[in-house]
Amino acid sequence: MPLTDSAAQALVPAPGSSSPVASEALGPGAGTSAGEGTSAAALASEPGAQAAPVVGPSGAVLTCEQILGLLPHRYPFALVDRVIAYEPGKSAEAIKNVTFNEPQFQGHFPGRPLMPGVLIVEAMAQVGGLIVTQMPDLPKGLFVFAGIDGVRFRRPVVPGDQLRIRCELISIKRKRFGKVRAQATVEGELVCSGELMFSLVD
Repeated sequence: MPLTDSAAQALVPAPGSSSPVASEALGPGAGTSAGEGTSAAALASEPGAQAAPVVGPSGAVLTCEQILGLLPHRYPFALVDRVIAYEPGKSAEAIKNVTFNEPQFQGHFPGRPLMPGVLIVEAMAQVGGLIVTQMPDLPKGLFVFAGIDGVRFRRPVVPGDQLRIRCELISIKRKRFGKVRAQATVEGELVCSGELMFSLVD
């Protein structure tokens, strides 16, 4: 169902109440395997409670302004335009609109603009970060990239495309390491997929 204004505001944490997520690289050894640690479902809700999915079929569950309240990224690295579906502590689906006036297309490549693969992965990581920021009882700090597993690129992304990115939380270990399964599509065609790992920096 569409999210009301009051419910949407509830998703945005109060100052100091959540852990922001950045998707820069971290040193070796910070990753975790999918089978380790606390399950995402266990951390997503109170004992016995079931997290209900929030879906916006025609509007945004989270607008770009609300996303800026959850992630530390700013231009030119704010790569999530809106969130269209969200299941607390479990998954998120978002949109990234690719436009010709983005700065990377000046050099990648002149005469044939292609969205760099690293920015596709970065956009997927930011959607994953939106899940992690809403996990309860996480310590304060900044979550950063800890690893990338099995990422594959299936087709080019060009200006005018709309990336639809879906991420599912696989696990949280010791409330410091997270693993997310991510995929990006354009018009239903798979563009990129893989698993992304995060680690908390104090």
